[in-house]
Amino acid sequence: MSTIAAAEPELFGVQLYTLRNQMEESVPATLAKVADAGYRTVELAGFYGHSAADVRNLLERSGLRAPASHFPLEQMESDFSAVIAEAKALGSQYVVLAWLEQSRRSASDYRKLVQNLNDWGRQCRDTGLRLAYHNHDFEFEETGGFVPYQLLLDNTDPATVYFEMDLYWMHKAGQQPASYFARYPGRFPLWHLKDADTQGGMADVGQGVIDFPALLSHAAPAGLEYTFVERDDAIAPHDSIQRSLRALKRWG
Repeated sequence: MSTIAAAEPELFGVQLYTLRNQMEESVPATLAKVADAGYRTVELAGFYGHSAADVRNLLERSGLRAPASHFPLEQMESDFSAVIAEAKALGSQYVVLAWLEQSRRSASDYRKLVQNLNDWGRQCRDTGLRLAYHNHDFEFEETGGFVPYQLLLDNTDPATVYFEMDLYWMHKAGQQPASYFARYPGRFPLWHLKDADTQGGMADVGQGVIDFPALLSHAAPAGLEYTFVERDDAIAPHDSIQRSLRALKRWG
């Protein structure tokens, strides 16, 4: 097992979006399989008909916990106090905004998002939580004379707004994660881990071209606390998360 994995047994978790179809069928059975695969942490992307408190109970039965959870922009805009309440009930530390619809990516949308992230970040801090923004590749497309990801980093409060860096989408966008860790130290406590094949498609960790050991060597300046394995298009999700964890534990 790698040094980092041995020292931080909860560092490598699973984003449950990978197993969304299985979660729709049975949350308890899916969580049990995740635990059997060797994981101890997960990140939620919905509650699949359960309350946040119920999901927390199911997690605890399987020896799991959810330090982070994704919430939709619409819910955050309409009732952020409810988002905080659900995150608290789940036992999470991080509230994560993970997606912007195409219709919400104009220059004015991003400027408004800066204001909202700063406001939500303060609310999270005041209630013992942290706010994070998860990237894809569209945030690196110039919009209205600026690069949205740069706008978000430069204009949000580093004391209250953090970022969940998706290493696949950074690769897809031609970005160098280490340069962000150096320029914005401590702002990337959450990472998503999925690999990229030679054609730019998604792959299990260790099956593609991304140099994860090199990236993990930047854990300290990034402020890394948790990573979550994810594979949006996995045909056999359970096999995928097992294969990725084996690779992560092998390095070091």
